[in-house]
Amino acid sequence: MAELKANLSEKDRRFREFALNGNMWRVVAAISVPLMAYQGFMHLFKILDTIIASHISTEAVSSIAYISQISYLISAVGTGLSIGGGMKISEAYGAGDYTLVKKRVSSLYAVCGIMGILVLLIIPFAESFLRLNGTTEAMIVEGTAYFAVELGAIVLNFFNSVYIAVERARGNSRLILYLNVLVLVIKLGLTAVFVYILEGGVVTIAAATLISQLVFFGFALKNMSNKESPFGFSLSAISFTKSVSAPIVKTSLPAVVERAAFAYGKLIVNSMCTLYGDATVGALGISNNIDGIPTSLQNGFQEGGSSIISQNIGAGKHKRALDAFFKTLIINIAIGIVFTIIIVTYLDPVCGLFAGGDESFRLLIKDVTKYEILGMITLGINAAVMALLYGYGYTKLTLVLNAARIFVFRVPVLWYLQNFTDYGSESAGIVMLVSNVSVGVLSVIAAIFTVQRIKKKYLSDESGEM
Repeated sequence: MAELKANLSEKDRRFREFALNGNMWRVVAAISVPLMAYQGFMHLFKILDTIIASHISTEAVSSIAYISQISYLISAVGTGLSIGGGMKISEAYGAGDYTLVKKRVSSLYAVCGIMGILVLLIIPFAESFLRLNGTTEAMIVEGTAYFAVELGAIVLNFFNSVYIAVERARGNSRLILYLNVLVLVIKLGLTAVFVYILEGGVVTIAAATLISQLVFFGFALKNMSNKESPFGFSLSAISFTKSVSAPIVKTSLPAVVERAAFAYGKLIVNSMCTLYGDATVGALGISNNIDGIPTSLQNGFQEGGSSIISQNIGAGKHKRALDAFFKTLIINIAIGIVFTIIIVTYLDPVCGLFAGGDESFRLLIKDVTKYEILGMITLGINAAVMALLYGYGYTKLTLVLNAARIFVFRVPVLWYLQNFTDYGSESAGIVMLVSNVSVGVLSVIAAIFTVQRIKKKYLSDESGEM
């Protein structure tokens, strides 16, 4: 449809040529390193957020840690849509079908709008929703207003996540990095002012998040308003037909279910950990933050890798797609090794940063973290395999892997530890180690079969070079 004016810019044309034919190490570096930096900065600011929350109270840290898992459960909708939609946009871009790119971009934003309205309807029932999800009364008192404001930020993040996926598909990784660093600085600055100067409570932390997401949304709104670009939004390009939206839904739905199930599983684990007291929930959340440092970097390479893989699949270059996977795998393993050594070496002072001067809380954090950090290498393997599976649209398999991580290797193991051992609060760390290592091993098995399937199905007659 010529009226859609899906005209590719010279910059986008050059990037497509580079992604499909350039040296793969350079391609991975150009796309994934800025995304790694973005993920790393985002996680760093999340950690600083937790440190600021500890200034309020230990209860505030625990409330935010618990309610954040509920927020992640809802955010799974936007995350899943950005994963599935981003892959199909990249695929159409790699295939050179720019009209289809525009239709998928516009339709994806429309779906986000519908989902956002549904989420906003939860706000009047925020307290009941928290109680329904096993939140303790103490946390409900501390966190209901926080959660209500957080819901507004989640809706904005639906659009922002999709915008990031669109920019990632066209290779604008540096733009994603710059915008997010700016927004994160605004968020952290506001949080510090609200808590340290105005002496606000946890709701002001959510308010800072909402304002920063509004800033990002403003940039996104401006940049996606180019109606002539394939990556711009146009009402006339919205299409819910089988050829446009069905592939997005087919790829996104398992990703949505996977992310939601994963978040809900973590919510169950947090609820089970309240057996040891609310402080253990807070310690587990902080441990996730500490060990999330290498994981966030690995996830940056996962996002970049999946985009590269999708584009090359769209162009029929499956050998290059597998090459991108193997290089992502090597890098993620290296990140896991380096950061495991660093965090283990400096574990005591790192845990002290989050304790707010509470020595018993510091020891509790250490008891959990010392186990969880040992699974960082296998989580790197898992992230690389996820890039391969997302790139090829095997999201049903990613659903199986992450469901197993929570509902086979985590919840039943924690139940066993609680009922048949006397490890106490250390069980929270032990179960993280077991689940993270186990899903890594399972990912290796899945990768072996998937690579063999790809070679058999696509590479027998392909003449392209690795």
